Amino acid sequence: MCGRYELSSHPEVIALAFGLAHAPSLRARYNIAPTQPVPVVRVNRDGERECVEMRWGLIPRFAKDPSVGARMINARAETVATSGAFRYAFAHHRCLVPLNGFYEWRKTTAGKVPHHIGMRDGRPFALAGIYERWRAPDGQPIASVAIVTTSANAGVRDIHDRMPVIVPPEAYARWLDRAHEDATDLLGPWQGEALHVHPVSKRVNAVANDDASLVEPVSDEEPRTAAEDQRTTTKPFIPAS
Repeated sequence: MCGRYELSSHPEVIALAFGLAHAPSLRARYNIAPTQPVPVVRVNRDGERECVEMRWGLIPRFAKDPSVGARMINARAETVATSGAFRYAFAHHRCLVPLNGFYEWRKTTAGKVPHHIGMRDGRPFALAGIYERWRAPDGQPIASVAIVTTSANAGVRDIHDRMPVIVPPEAYARWLDRAHEDATDLLGPWQGEALHVHPVSKRVNAVANDDASLVEPVSDEEPRTAAEDQRTTTKPFIPAS
């Protein structure tokens, strides 16, 4: 699965990487979590790429309550084209989720150890996203997104058996093409350059922690103080709708 990631590149770098006409208004975020607003790149009605914010956790168009989105942060590649909750979005509402790295937790005898996974040079890249527009009973529209996941490749498998689908830059246009319904060939494990994987602080476990130190490498057996133990068990912040 993919349940936490970070995006810290300068907006001008993001604009260049994703073919945006203007640099998006974004701040560096090191601990992006479900239910939060997240930046995504999509093609608008004029055929231009734009960066907009959506709630992470897809709300299906037939949902009666938006709370269902909290359980739909990921869509499995194996069923995204056929699942009732995701198939329309996969066919018509594909987007890119920019990031510099995502987090996965490796199980050890001493507990779960978080790891940061990204490109070796630290450049931004894209995950495969699908989105929906849901309208509340009061008429308020909510745009929401899910990240597509697949089986882990050899570089990630030791950490977790699943990983998000990484879209290579040369496939951005096809993934975003509304008229190109069949993009299932892009849903396999990442086969590009080797990803850089390193353990990070367990401070990332608490959503309230959001600073650059979260992506810095630490020892697998990182010692923790009692205060740090308390912080990592803090309940995630869930913003109001």
